[in-house]
Amino acid sequence: MDIEGKVALVTGAAKRVGRSVALALAERGAELAVHYRTSERDAHEVLALAKKLGGKPVAVRADLASSAEIAAMVDTVMRAFGRVDILVNSAAIFYRTPFPTLTEADWNRFLAINLTAPFLLCRQVGEIMSRQGHGKILNVADIAGIKVWADFIPYSVSKAGLLALTTGLAKALAPAVQVNAVAPGVVLLPDDSTPEEQARAAQRVPLRRLGAPEDIARAALYLIESDFVTGDVLTVDGGRRLL
Repeated sequence: MDIEGKVALVTGAAKRVGRSVALALAERGAELAVHYRTSERDAHEVLALAKKLGGKPVAVRADLASSAEIAAMVDTVMRAFGRVDILVNSAAIFYRTPFPTLTEADWNRFLAINLTAPFLLCRQVGEIMSRQGHGKILNVADIAGIKVWADFIPYSVSKAGLLALTTGLAKALAPAVQVNAVAPGVVLLPDDSTPEEQARAAQRVPLRRLGAPEDIARAALYLIESDFVTGDVLTVDGGRRLL
């Protein structure tokens, strides 16, 4: 796919990995629909950067726990651009949930945001792409979906489900739509992490460094630009899964 002029809807595009993927697409000439929920100021920073690159991006707010807001967001993008060529499901929640204190509310929230929302977006946007005769869907998963972390069980389960969804949709939406996933390792630690915690985390990675959002963006571009890859999971973790 030549990304120039294509319309890309990126969820969670205001911050972190979603922001880097969105701006990488804008640098390739894509027209952006920048999704956010609460990070309005950050979203408009992304809009300003995309406009400097020559695009005419739009910001779309939606609570991904609401199926009605998801549907309204896609409708907004269609009214703005008339099509969707690229969907990147990057938005997610992530926090520690030790099993003794894990609640049903925690469980439901992780599945709603990290798995059900991508499913609903893939269903609605996948139908649009199928009618168009082309499209690329990229799901941002996590190595936790492959190697489950004991203190992050609902998060890990949601990402494992996202990987299964990727495989199933690659079959269901072929040949018009390609569906792939990227599985980052440790890319960004929480904002309140100390230098010592960051150093310890880096030592647990064979390449001895933490990843950067730009590492994931480069992997995303490969999967989006490729026309003969579908149902694949590209792991970008510095070798962390090998340990």
